[in-house]
Amino acid sequence: MSQTSRWEADPSAASVATPPGPEVTVGTDAAYAPPRAHGLGRPLRNISEVRHFFRTNEVPIYFVGATPFNLLGLDRWVRNFCYVTYYDGWDGAHPRVFTPKHKPYIEFDSGEEINNWLLVNPEVRAYMSRPAPRGQRPKVAMVFFDAETERICDELGYDLILPAAELRAHLDSKLVTTRLGNDVGAPSVPNVLVTVEDYQDLVRAATTAGLGSDLVVQTAYGDSGKTTFFIDNETGWKRHSRDIRGNEVKVMKRINNRPVAVEAVLTRNGTVVGPFMSELTGHRRLTPYRGGWCGNEMYPEVLTEDLRRKAGDLVGRLGDRLGAEGYRGFFEVDVLVDTDTDEVYLGELNPRISGASSITNVTAGAYADIPLFAFHLLEYFDVDFALDVEEINERWRELAAADQWSQMVIKETSPIVQLITSAAPTGQYSYNASGALVYRRAALDWHQLQNESEAFYLRIYGAGDYRWKGADLGVLVTKGRLQRRAEDGTDTLTIRAKHLIDSIREQYAGLPLAGAEASTAPVATAPSMAK
Repeated sequence: MSQTSRWEADPSAASVATPPGPEVTVGTDAAYAPPRAHGLGRPLRNISEVRHFFRTNEVPIYFVGATPFNLLGLDRWVRNFCYVTYYDGWDGAHPRVFTPKHKPYIEFDSGEEINNWLLVNPEVRAYMSRPAPRGQRPKVAMVFFDAETERICDELGYDLILPAAELRAHLDSKLVTTRLGNDVGAPSVPNVLVTVEDYQDLVRAATTAGLGSDLVVQTAYGDSGKTTFFIDNETGWKRHSRDIRGNEVKVMKRINNRPVAVEAVLTRNGTVVGPFMSELTGHRRLTPYRGGWCGNEMYPEVLTEDLRRKAGDLVGRLGDRLGAEGYRGFFEVDVLVDTDTDEVYLGELNPRISGASSITNVTAGAYADIPLFAFHLLEYFDVDFALDVEEINERWRELAAADQWSQMVIKETSPIVQLITSAAPTGQYSYNASGALVYRRAALDWHQLQNESEAFYLRIYGAGDYRWKGADLGVLVTKGRLQRRAEDGTDTLTIRAKHLIDSIREQYAGLPLAGAEASTAPVATAPSMAK
């Protein structure tokens, strides 16, 4: 259905086809709390005191990134929490999102480059110059950063509240994760770490390790879905040999598995484990990458109570081991559940804020207590605390049975390069009387969604930007589930999920670039979020 025919199907929606200016009526909670030091003269001892601490926070905190997606809505709990972003899906209407107006053409190669550009931008530096309490420096968090980011923050007087870039790069290796997990009894899928030069080397290594001939091979570094290779014959080897040959890789037995994502925070009081979420991976309507992450679901049956405890223990063990390496704060773990044996394995470690963080912040546990990322902030604030982490984890396991949320990252899947002329606006959507998904109103985030008839869409690329195969168009968040288990054991998108995707895509239109190659685009091509 074209955009024109969509408005014809729902005449009442015509007046909101283009969001009317910067009018957003939904306020945040913590932004209006009066400033006040916690003044207890002792460590924070319970969630109530932690909530009060953040609601009265005076220290400026900035999340810097291509988009605010990962921590969107955290400003509801944390006073003086703002977002500095390259893309602004609200076109200036969000009171806590700042985007520089002057953005000359730059072709970024990474998220780190985007963030470093933002930090040194004069408009951003002016925005971040608001005064902080005596003796305090503005605090900065982000997904992507490097040694240059650390140098910039040091020169500008910002506290980069993240583990050192060198340590994170070390831990980001899939091979290092495997070895650390083995150290503390958090095993990966049966595997061998080996360097191979040809297919015969691969077969010999797999046979010696008892892995069989149907293999999964991963390189040490790489984005989800792009450096994981499925090989069961020499043809498969030839297809991927350029990426594998001569490098140490992880060769795994291929199992029937269900990937489950979980975020956690390593604090001085122990590891706080967040909710377990299933993953949306490799769906062709959402991503062009086989095995590529494209969303998450949170629902009570993600894991049984027994598996939830096993997985929680695995994550806790890994957290303890990361602490021995000097790590602290937020991290995400992919857990693999063998559907044939119910064994729980360590998958990948993402030592950073992740793309699943958005769902973590709207769980029943977050509403009852505080968002998971607040524990990360505590760890990097000049405040002492003594919390019963095990009690928090136990309560969150019980509350996990009360919530259902899903999100989909919608990428461009066609081999095109286009200048976008129209795009789905950021805001709240719902179904009209004819069953069509229509834009209803402006919204700051997805916290006010009530049921499965509503959805929130965060636009990333809009009119005037470019889209190409693999580009992140936006993120859709809704209540309820978007996947179902097919008879062959695979996960497929629900009819509702497909309708939501198609409805959002219908609102995009563009002009092709004459002579452009489908594999490149003259735009900021860095990732806007991370798994």
